[in-house]
Amino acid sequence: MVRVPWWGVVSSVLGPVLLIGGWTAAADLQPTPFDAVSRSISSLAAQGMPYRWLITSALLGVGICNFVSGLALRPAAEAGRVLLILGGVCSMLIAAYPQHQHSGSPEHEAFSFAGVVLMTIWPLAAIRRDADAPYCLRPPVARLAVLFNLVLLVWFTIELFNGPLLGLAERAVTADQSLWPLAVVVSVIAGRAGATEPAELESAVRSP
Repeated sequence: MVRVPWWGVVSSVLGPVLLIGGWTAAADLQPTPFDAVSRSISSLAAQGMPYRWLITSALLGVGICNFVSGLALRPAAEAGRVLLILGGVCSMLIAAYPQHQHSGSPEHEAFSFAGVVLMTIWPLAAIRRDADAPYCLRPPVARLAVLFNLVLLVWFTIELFNGPLLGLAERAVTADQSLWPLAVVVSVIAGRAGATEPAELESAVRSP
């Protein structure tokens, strides 16, 4: 079974930490109370917002982490790794093109849409059908993960039309998407550990 290099493990852990930590810190530092339940993550990075550099840096870091994780996830199918890398690029471009102070940004919205789509479908493209495939890369598990994220995405889409829970829905979708690369990495590590134990036991039985 192919292993994940250490830098891939680090990137998969840092991704959700940067994202969740970034939006939490940026909201807490606002000079006036920021309602994270109703207001989007992008509004924290909008031009003119205090401490916008913080969430912008976090989005940039998340993009880099997804890019690196895509390179590192060698046990996954190549198509899935490419989509994860492209999802990381979209996150970096989202950071590079923030919303305007009093209006949206076409570039920001386009890259946000592309990023959400890529991060939703990459687990399907990463599926492995080998008998010893890591748990999170097996078809039933990957499909269930995508279905769950689609449910969150539908909720987020509904909230886009002046819903009172827009911020909460967006955070649920993005947190779920940022955690899946980590789940895949953990399943690869667990699979390697499980495969090593029988081999060691067989070696011990055969030894005189």
